[in-house]
Amino acid sequence: MRADAARNIELLLKTGARMLAEDPTASIGAIAAAAGVDRRTVYRRFAGRDELLTAIHQARLGAIEAAIEVARLREAPVPVALHRFVEEIVGVNRTWPAEVGKMRLDPELWARRRRSVDEVESFLRRATDEGLLRPGSPARWPGHVLGQLLHLATAELPGLSDAQAADVIVDTFLRAFAQPQGLPVPDRSYDRAPLS
Repeated sequence: MRADAARNIELLLKTGARMLAEDPTASIGAIAAAAGVDRRTVYRRFAGRDELLTAIHQARLGAIEAAIEVARLREAPVPVALHRFVEEIVGVNRTWPAEVGKMRLDPELWARRRRSVDEVESFLRRATDEGLLRPGSPARWPGHVLGQLLHLATAELPGLSDAQAADVIVDTFLRAFAQPQGLPVPDRSYDRAPLS
């Protein structure tokens, strides 16, 4: 694929992710128009809306997998890996705000998503074993809470950078789950900036 064609497809997918998150009934034509991509180009690449949605989900999953890789969840110091992961996922959620529940309909996509979730769960067990998180929470509860905080931040913290939003999320998460001595002093410099 030519570089300009690849850029057009990426723009189309990002535009589609945003528009479908706002309006699940958005048409391919409307998405193509908003992306500035010829509608015929879209239909040459995607047979229909379902194929476009699958491509958006694949792009989102690829971005999540890249975020996990960047965060080095298996080897980086736990506090560093946690913040890096959260910051990266804030960026993913802002770029690819796709409805993940629809991935359940595609066993391949859902299995791929589960692998990423399992990688994060493994990291949170490591964080517990190494003393950052206190033991005793119900199974998978810290991961569910972290996921909801990440989702909420996309909607509620638009005026903060990815790093600043990560500061808020990590602070909130650790106040709920950290060992008492594991609580860091958060950087509150973003408090002086308006949220919108």
